[in-house]
Amino acid sequence: MISYTQDEIMTATDVVRNFSSVLKSIAKKEKEKVVIVKNNHFDAVMISVDKYEKLVEAMGILEKIYNKTKK
Repeated sequence: MISYTQDEIMTATDVVRNFSSVLKSIAKKEKEKVVIVKNNHFDAVMISVDKYEKLVEAMGILEKIYNKTKK
């Protein structure tokens, strides 16, 4: 399971109220991610575009490996 620090967890309301500063902290790499909580459940994660693109690329590589082993 992935762990999150207290400063990475924010309510949806807090994210809306502080969107500009939250976005800036991710863009400046002050925070790697922000986990958004709604109704006491982790609902979403905000990450930088660079991190997102790396994750999508990694998923593509893993899918290719998986598909090759399936044959």
